Amino acid sequence: MAVEDRTAAEDLRPMGPAQPLHRGPFVRELLGRSDYAIISELIEENSRVLDLGCGDGELLAWLAENKGVEARGIEINVSKVKQAIARGVSVYQGDIDQGLTDYPEQAFDYVILSQTLQETRRPLQVLREMLRVGRHAIVAFPNFGHWKVRLAHLVTGRAPKTRLFPYEWYDSPNIHFLTVKDFEELAAREGWRIERRICLAGHHTVAFLANLFAEVAVFMICCPEPRPGARRL
Repeated sequence: MAVEDRTAAEDLRPMGPAQPLHRGPFVRELLGRSDYAIISELIEENSRVLDLGCGDGELLAWLAENKGVEARGIEINVSKVKQAIARGVSVYQGDIDQGLTDYPEQAFDYVILSQTLQETRRPLQVLREMLRVGRHAIVAFPNFGHWKVRLAHLVTGRAPKTRLFPYEWYDSPNIHFLTVKDFEELAAREGWRIERRICLAGHHTVAFLANLFAEVAVFMICCPEPRPGARRL
């Protein structure tokens, strides 16, 4: 599948020393994170946004101030919920693994899940709920197929520990490790449409072999519109 990596979030710099062939254009940071910069460009102004595992609400507050979105968030950590509320963001304490039953279908234009999918107990259920309550789901996750993770496992014979996965096996919040290919295969099996795929290595997009060279992947997916006349089951 061809990778559509070019977005307005990319700050194209003048050519310097030759870059590795897998690297694409430079990506700026937003709030200290490149994936946030990508997410901010995917979201349209004045839209309805729900951020799952929103932390202290930093991204939601930025989106509300700079893109005029109607921002909502869910966070399991009570102290972070308080910080988000202090920022003026509407956030409530909840466990996204328990579902999003408080929200009707298509209540939001975008539902965000950034760097949290691998920490959920029921990732497939979470993704299905995102697409139930939102027109688009934006999912960012660390790529366990990155070559450094593979090499660390091969050389040490132990649970990989890298900059991307810095935790010891016994205290890691990550419980479901996935790769770019894993997510694409799941999307195909579930019948989801991949609207955008942006893969990152540091501050650069990945031009090819994303499953090997990408550190983080950002996907925007949706459920296909039913064909005219088709009956809903």
